[in-house]
Amino acid sequence: MSSPALASGIDAAWILRQLAQPAPSQTHFVELRGSALLKEPLRIEGQYRRPDTATLVREVRAPYAETTTIANGQVSIARAGKPPRVFALQRVPELADLQASFGAMLAGDLAALEQNYRLQASGSAQRWQLQLTPKADALARRVQAVTLHGQHAELRCIETQPAKGDLQRTLLGSAATAAANVSQAAALGGLCDAGAAR
Repeated sequence: MSSPALASGIDAAWILRQLAQPAPSQTHFVELRGSALLKEPLRIEGQYRRPDTATLVREVRAPYAETTTIANGQVSIARAGKPPRVFALQRVPELADLQASFGAMLAGDLAALEQNYRLQASGSAQRWQLQLTPKADALARRVQAVTLHGQHAELRCIETQPAKGDLQRTLLGSAATAAANVSQAAALGGLCDAGAAR
């Protein structure tokens, strides 16, 4: 059985094999958060770290400093000068989804992702997309779709379309680095899958 993705040489399994990274790993990120109250999306910069297979750390460095650690079924949020807030991961379903999805992606675990999402790959090895559409109603009520954009073995951008609200973009790796001196929302969005195929 063939599909357009397979005909172009890629499918979801191929993409996940490229993304698989053993722990420990880390990557810089630039996140854009839209809001009706803001003229431009809020720009958040920092680093994702995965010190081991069961832990995900999101360290925000600008415009404020905050470290969120997800491990052992708990979330810890720490800000300078304040005691960390700690609560059960099940209280924040979106963080549980983030940890599970990131873990599955970085482990190259196709079966784990397919438990929660319908996967649709498109593009070529030089420039590809993988769309994740939630299967469960509970998740679909919060997230309409998540689209990964990449080139070769690099994940450049994650676009999350919530069921309500504005599209959220997270630039990663070289796309985040390229965003260092870019301030316009449209230009930052263009970095999601920018760069001529080689």
